[in-house]
Amino acid sequence: MTRKIITGYSNPTVKFVRSLREKKHRRRERKFLAEGLRLLTDAREGGRLPEMLLMAQGREGHPLLDELETEVARAGGEVIELPLDILAKVTGKENPQAVAGVFAEWDTSIRLIDRNAASIWLVAHAMRDPGNLGTMLRTADAVGAGGLILIDECADPFSVEAVRASMGAIFTRQLAQVRWDGFLAWLRAGEGQLVAASLRDAVPYRDAPYAAPCFVMVGNESRGLPLEYEMACDLRVTMPMRGRADSLNAAVAGAVLAYEVLARLEAGRAG
Repeated sequence: MTRKIITGYSNPTVKFVRSLREKKHRRRERKFLAEGLRLLTDAREGGRLPEMLLMAQGREGHPLLDELETEVARAGGEVIELPLDILAKVTGKENPQAVAGVFAEWDTSIRLIDRNAASIWLVAHAMRDPGNLGTMLRTADAVGAGGLILIDECADPFSVEAVRASMGAIFTRQLAQVRWDGFLAWLRAGEGQLVAASLRDAVPYRDAPYAAPCFVMVGNESRGLPLEYEMACDLRVTMPMRGRADSLNAAVAGAVLAYEVLARLEAGRAG
């Protein structure tokens, strides 16, 4: 097995991988960066291998990393060894993990989503914070949702920050990106209940009649959902605010609501 050794900051490969931290370069190359053995192991188990595997010199050995290196090489990918300080420059972290990978982006068309593959799906409209977006993916994995559907202009799900916050869920859940009109047309072409937290003609979220497949939608962090989007929902629910805050963080609200939907649907199946 041949490893490529890199020792200089000015190496073209180092410059290329580092450039993937910027959205314009990711869009041009259709590739993104993921860091950490756990994320890369989740990717491998989800059927995705990095095209380029970066490993720090002097790292501790690990059987999962050995298996990953073997599979990447067998698939025709590059295996690169480089000093830890150069890996830090590539990933943008002062204390980087000892392994990172460059992956090809995949098709995120809504037409690839099988709505009946799961009883719950998460939907985010105009979510601008990559950390929140990654958290939504992580929540989707935690509740067994089919995945996350991004509506209109959201943060880049393939950014380093979003991938890191997803804790590997970007590789285990389905991901779709679509404009509102396209999403609504797709949703109404089959079964699916669209649910959102709202104050308009809403029922308490713990008493709501949820139905699978249920699409739990959250809005922009500062503006929430447009009125048109709320009115298009099949069900609007309200979540009580017991303190001085008038709302929850968007990703937190999505998690609370998703767990309630999960509990109600499971109770319905048990009954």
